[in-house]
Amino acid sequence: MSVNLLSIFLQGGPAGGGMIQLFIMVGMFVVMYFFMIRPQAKKAKEQKKFGETISVGERIVTTAGIHATINRVNEDGTIQIEVSRGNFMTVERSAVSMEMTQAYRKKTEGAQTVAATTTK
Repeated sequence: MSVNLLSIFLQGGPAGGGMIQLFIMVGMFVVMYFFMIRPQAKKAKEQKKFGETISVGERIVTTAGIHATINRVNEDGTIQIEVSRGNFMTVERSAVSMEMTQAYRKKTEGAQTVAATTTK
């Protein structure tokens, strides 16, 4: 009986397949990095840069969908926005949505271009 157990323990695993599994795992990690992790980090970096470069007088859209004009930029990482004439709110810089603001700007620039061509 001990010979049978000893021979079982001394037998190696199946030949081959170990390297292929390793390559598949590495390949899956590389694909996940380039299609998921890297674009998300790049987008977060762009959003942070956008939040740092906004200035007084710009029209913005917050992540909550509030359209406003920046009235004052505070030193503590907040901005004061004017929602309507005489109504002010203080929000974090990170609450300004880069995508929604750019879409709003593109839409208003297109409307201004159309208005300018029709008045000529």
